[in-house]
Amino acid sequence: MGEAKRRKILGLSPKKNNTRTKVDESPRLFEWLPFTINQRDNLIKLSIKASWFGIGGLVILWIVVRFIGPAAGWWTLADSL
Repeated sequence: MGEAKRRKILGLSPKKNNTRTKVDESPRLFEWLPFTINQRDNLIKLSIKASWFGIGGLVILWIVVRFIGPAAGWWTLADSL
């Protein structure tokens, strides 16, 4: 039995859809710019997180180039000849 039939038999009202998205009511940065303050804050959080991922990737790349590559014999460093 489907949800609609069950609710009809039990005398319940139809199920309400809660698919409506929230509207951002925060003020705009400038009247002529279609970005709100909440969107600005979310962009700042995203860019900070992306920066940390980039820094972590750079550290991993440096470790591979400086230590793992020469130890595995993939290449030799110019300063260790």
